[in-house]
Amino acid sequence: QVQLVESGGGLVQAGGSLRLSCAAAGRTFSSYVMGWFRQAPGKEREFVAAVSKSGRSTYYADSVQGRFTISRDNAKNTVYLQMNSLKPQATAVYYCAADPGGYYTPASRSRYAYAYWGQGTQVTVSS
Repeated sequence: QVQLVESGGGLVQAGGSLRLSCAAAGRTFSSYVMGWFRQAPGKEREFVAAVSKSGRSTYYADSVQGRFTISRDNAKNTVYLQMNSLKPQATAVYYCAADPGGYYTPASRSRYAYAYWGQGTQVTVSS
């Protein structure tokens, strides 16, 4: 089991940047595929990015490809989401999540692959 706590959200102008962090408590962090999801008011929770257990492989939603970067530091039990060139439509609560399946598959883009979730951090992008 792993407990996840996100931080780094806030208010930023369009075109700006934010870096989200997700700290994990537990000894098995490096055995999880880690993902970031977001949920805007009135919308479904959607996949943003995922990173393999080693950190060598990363995966992105088309809407953020080239602007967002996911990374992890297994020594620090932390996963990051660097968000650049932010747009107002990125406004949402951002959640990190852990997939105990161990390996990234196309199913890792579904929220249902993830067993553990943080409480979320609000990101607001003003126009």
